[in-house]
Amino acid sequence: MNRMARAARRAIAAITGTLALLALSGAVPADTAFRDGYRIALPPYTFQFPRDHAAHPEFRTEWWYYTGHLESGGAEFGYQITFFRVALDTAWRTNRSAWAPRELVIAHAAFTDVGARRFRFDERIARPALGMAGADSSRYRAWIDDWSAGLGPDGRTHVLRAVVRGAPGRSEDVAIELELDPGKTPVVHGDRGVSQKSSGAGNASHYYSLTRMPTRGRIIRAGREQRVTGTSWMDHEFGSSQLGADQVGWDWFSIQLEDGRDLMLYRLRLRDGGTEPLSSGTLVERDGRARRLKLEEFELTPLSMWKSARTGGSYPARWRLRVASAGIDLVLDPRVADQELVTGTTGGIAYWEGAVAVAGTSRGQRVTGRGYVELTGYAGAALDF
Repeated sequence: MNRMARAARRAIAAITGTLALLALSGAVPADTAFRDGYRIALPPYTFQFPRDHAAHPEFRTEWWYYTGHLESGGAEFGYQITFFRVALDTAWRTNRSAWAPRELVIAHAAFTDVGARRFRFDERIARPALGMAGADSSRYRAWIDDWSAGLGPDGRTHVLRAVVRGAPGRSEDVAIELELDPGKTPVVHGDRGVSQKSSGAGNASHYYSLTRMPTRGRIIRAGREQRVTGTSWMDHEFGSSQLGADQVGWDWFSIQLEDGRDLMLYRLRLRDGGTEPLSSGTLVERDGRARRLKLEEFELTPLSMWKSARTGGSYPARWRLRVASAGIDLVLDPRVADQELVTGTTGGIAYWEGAVAVAGTSRGQRVTGRGYVELTGYAGAALDF
């Protein structure tokens, strides 16, 4: 246990999101495909599916990230299920012990009950030993015990399982069991298969999304089953880099508009208060056509702040988002103010990850929608897996 704890601390120190973004400090020569024994993200990279849904152990870090909006009999819910695969020092690769911590698998699950104004979060961490946890590189499946994400028997449907345990004496557990259809074709972010996060070769990741996934399944609370339907978003990202020394965190947005358009944006924040020039996004049309958005093509303006009583972190709590070239002008409102995740197994790192309501205009027409927002680095170290 002490060895695993030390390995976990080393992994956390090495990766100090989502979780959703990878950036490396220091340039890597363009002709160098590996760093510290792991492959780095260089162009060109051609995605192939379903192969690229599965794990990529040649890269140091990887995550599969799902968020979604569910309904049942008029009740509304939001959820997040994320699996992280974090490789450790390459020296462990030669250790033949089944318990050798060659990599760690970390999972986060969260559930937002909009009507009850209640948010729950749970987490797990394990090493891939004796089948208790893992991330398959031959067929997409990531798991820790009875939590899992992967493809169903048809090789097409995404199947998610997790249990968000309630605080003792305060709230009941929530079991989440969902099936997601792919929906639109996968959208690859960035240029030539590479999502660049700062200047320099390899300061990047390979990153794609399934932006509008029809969802069905059930949630179980206090032994009571509720059938749910809704729409989900899936991100999959892999690379071998970390936040740069001048980067403190990011603001990430996924939006599904009722007119069929989807939008992903991220803004990497710098220590001097500025924004990383390579922050970017992607606009996806109803028919699946996608185009990259550079930083200068969108505006993100915080409209208010929310302060956490647990961590003291102050987070933007309402936003105006404009993409003038696409005729998009939106306001995003959190469905529940407190959707902060405070981790226990990964060093107490905190981040805000929550469901938002969207309203405004798209192509000059009134439009509503739904989204998820992730904010890191506002309450201590950023969650940079």
